[in-house]
Amino acid sequence: MNQYLEPTELLDYESQNITKLVNARGWRQIDNYSKILQIYNFVKDEISFGYNIDDAIKSSRVLSDGYGQCNTKGILFMSLLRSVGIPCRIHGFTIDKKLQKGAMTGLVYTLAPKSIIHSWVEVNFEDRWLKLEGFILDRPYLTQLQKKFSKSDDQFCGYGVATNHFKKPEVDWDNNDTYIQKEGINRDFGIFNDPDTFFMKHNQALSPIKKWFYQNFARKLMNNNVTKIRKGNY
Repeated sequence: MNQYLEPTELLDYESQNITKLVNARGWRQIDNYSKILQIYNFVKDEISFGYNIDDAIKSSRVLSDGYGQCNTKGILFMSLLRSVGIPCRIHGFTIDKKLQKGAMTGLVYTLAPKSIIHSWVEVNFEDRWLKLEGFILDRPYLTQLQKKFSKSDDQFCGYGVATNHFKKPEVDWDNNDTYIQKEGINRDFGIFNDPDTFFMKHNQALSPIKKWFYQNFARKLMNNNVTKIRKGNY
């Protein structure tokens, strides 16, 4: 299991802010179940759903940003888990961009690639690999989405969600798999030891111009949309 515990360039859990957080929360002093549960809930609800400047950024940067999406929240989640001795790995995919419609709008949505890089984290606990994806959306954002679309069926796709259980999504962890975007997956890249290896091989299909547009314009609009929804400003 040592390969699933090592730090990497992206999983920089020896950085000052990661170390300070882990020490302050006392995560090294509790049992493994509680480590996973508390770190999972921290990443899910204390790190807001939002769009960082890139997928492949260090966990210390994600923590500093205070927000993230599937890939960046996953990097932070893995880094925190490894820092307290919980083995984990990354499973890579692509998802259909329809899953992002609503968070992405107008020209931003039109210019986005049809398939978007996605990942979830697999955690080894009690000799099983658990698939954890349900940490992507913070509780306030998801709750407001459920209010906004209260008349929707359980099958829901959009605004960062792709699930068949919209009214009671599988996002709470109790020694189980969790999901919130699984139904949007359209390609499976397999399992990787760490995000560095995954993102070295697979990255968003953006031209230099589109990447500049995303980093400097599109993601800010997307974050504004997400913030409005979180505040109930539909």
